[in-house]
Amino acid sequence: MSYIDNIRTFVRVYELGSMSAAGRDLRISPAVTSSRISQLEEHLGVRLFQRTTRSLTPTEQGKSFYRGATDILEAIEGAEAQIANITENLRGSLYVAAPLGVGRRLIAPQVPAFLEDYPEVSVRLRLTDRKVDLTTEGLDLAFFLGQPEDSTLRIRKIADVPRVLCAAPDYIARRGMPESGEDLLDGKHECLSLRFPGATEFQWLLSTENGPKRFRVSGRYECDDGDVLTDWALAGQGVALKPIFEIADHLASGALVPVATKTPPEPVQMACLFTHRRRQDPKTRLFMEFMIERIAGKVRG
Repeated sequence: MSYIDNIRTFVRVYELGSMSAAGRDLRISPAVTSSRISQLEEHLGVRLFQRTTRSLTPTEQGKSFYRGATDILEAIEGAEAQIANITENLRGSLYVAAPLGVGRRLIAPQVPAFLEDYPEVSVRLRLTDRKVDLTTEGLDLAFFLGQPEDSTLRIRKIADVPRVLCAAPDYIARRGMPESGEDLLDGKHECLSLRFPGATEFQWLLSTENGPKRFRVSGRYECDDGDVLTDWALAGQGVALKPIFEIADHLASGALVPVATKTPPEPVQMACLFTHRRRQDPKTRLFMEFMIERIAGKVRG
């Protein structure tokens, strides 16, 4: 077994805090994971983890070795990426996830150009507005709007995406024009909510004179597909919170108009998420850089 494989295994065990979780991430058995850690400890002559039946805790030597190990892996990753850039011999499948609006409008249209540059690569694109688990779903890369909950993931910020509260003119004619976030509370307006299994918030983060404030909005319309919310807004059913790039054409045509403009939404971060192991794959890095170069300007409005 190569020494580098043992180091990679150690890094994932350290980051995920579990032999079994690291094994799933690396697609190896728990026995192989444990064996690699034992081999590394034997080679170094120290214990890297304190193990019990219920917990796995890095030792002081383990914490120190982790810092050096990540530097080693990043150096290898950089060398591999340089070779890939020179030889352009990338091959294999890339498993990529993205929110529906981002995937449909930004990622999917750029995939053919990437595959034309790298004819031996396949892209498996999964579009969903729910939060995805890169490890359990076998994903190489996920585009993301918001803040990641998993601190073990690597993140590459793309841009701060401007957003707008909007509604159709006929909705405003019936229900009135909300001037601020306060006007959206207490059932005064129908707020269209993006909701999916595991989602926890019905709050819109808006800019006020006293800084960002969360407004607990409510409404009868919920969906886990952001495009459905746009359709409902266009049909005059309520107020939607949308990234501007998703509805720019509707704003330009007047089919949707900004509302509650005294308290506009805070921008939302768009980023790429990936695990340490995925980052070591040159095709993952090149796909990420390819997409960022082409979409960053489009999402800033």
